Amino acid sequence: MLLPTLVTCLAGCAFLLSPVSEGCGPGRGHGKRRSPRKLAPLAYKQFSPNVAEKTLGASGRYEGKITRNSERFKELTPNYNPDIIFKDEENTGADRMMTQRCKDKLNSLAISVMNLWPGVRLRVTEGWDEDGHHSEESLHYEGRAVDITTSDRDRNKYAMLARLAVEAGFDWVYYESKAHIHCSVKSDHSVAAKSGGCFPGEASVRLEGGGQKSISDLRPGERVLASVGTDGSGELVYSEVLVFLDRDPGTWKLFYTLQTEAGARLSLTAAHLVFVSEGNCSEGAVPARGALRTVYASEAQPGQCVLVSEGEAGQKHSEGRLSRITQVSVRESRGAFAPLTQQGTLVVDGVVASCYAVVEQHSLAHWAFSPLRLIHSWTGSAGSHSDGIHWYSRLLHWLGRMLLDSGRFHPLGVAQDNR
Repeated sequence: MLLPTLVTCLAGCAFLLSPVSEGCGPGRGHGKRRSPRKLAPLAYKQFSPNVAEKTLGASGRYEGKITRNSERFKELTPNYNPDIIFKDEENTGADRMMTQRCKDKLNSLAISVMNLWPGVRLRVTEGWDEDGHHSEESLHYEGRAVDITTSDRDRNKYAMLARLAVEAGFDWVYYESKAHIHCSVKSDHSVAAKSGGCFPGEASVRLEGGGQKSISDLRPGERVLASVGTDGSGELVYSEVLVFLDRDPGTWKLFYTLQTEAGARLSLTAAHLVFVSEGNCSEGAVPARGALRTVYASEAQPGQCVLVSEGEAGQKHSEGRLSRITQVSVRESRGAFAPLTQQGTLVVDGVVASCYAVVEQHSLAHWAFSPLRLIHSWTGSAGSHSDGIHWYSRLLHWLGRMLLDSGRFHPLGVAQDNR
């Protein structure tokens, strides 16, 4: 009876939370070339994948408009590919500005266009929009979307052009109008594009026996300070590290660093979950049950509070106190580590964080990994300590892709991601 129960639970977890399984890596397995086959043009008004553009299964949530004067403008790069024609009707070069992921997919598509139609080039009619010509929360404002045609403007080619865009790796393609195809990509910070949920190698955890240890030196079986409860506000206890969901010592990644009034500095990747106060918070207060919720690290804001640990190292129990975030910055650091504890939480650099990423509900993610904890309770082990993505995460991902290929399921449903 236990095996069928486990398989059923795995299938349920997979269809709900397949993006979680991608760990910190760049979505290994995505974008692989398929065996040669006859390409089917997209139908008018069809989009691929068959989910809303700003859901996790497509290009992901809107992150805010980028202007020439904003800090995020450095995220955009110009595309001077001579095999692409840029309409640039504003004569400002704006249509050439895009994220690196968008640029890579566009350049790949340009090659496909020339191969299929010799003498024809790819044409971009709309790229980055700095003038507010598109709808609210359009990905054009982030340089993550382009509207395209062929250079000969032969509308009979557009259905196949849309299919070529899908094959080139755009995360969402829409045969939007008879005059153009709309394509968009995930954010370069997003889980499928660059990273999921990890901590940098130099991040520190507190061990049960006393003292601190860098997360890069942490091993399964060791017990670290963590929080009881699904909202991070429970008692702080020591919890066993079961396994690393992802472990990559050599990689360089972008980390969001949350600095608090108490002096704590927590760094995590954009899609990692962290517990923050629901509303106004009092510095140094003990949070009430339900006062905290999880948000992505990239959504944490100054003025919110996180839970920081207090007490001497090696203490059996420790109190947690609220501390206000004073600054959020982005930096590059080496190593990416995603340890999973029995509690599903851990205290990193003095701040309580979730072990999970991508799905905004910590409790749902914790449920998805319950079979792995069950396996550990049976065998005393949850898998090897080798680098890379853990086998269970790969299994969740594989099962999720099988369900998603049916066109009927999406990790968080097909509703618009309006978080």
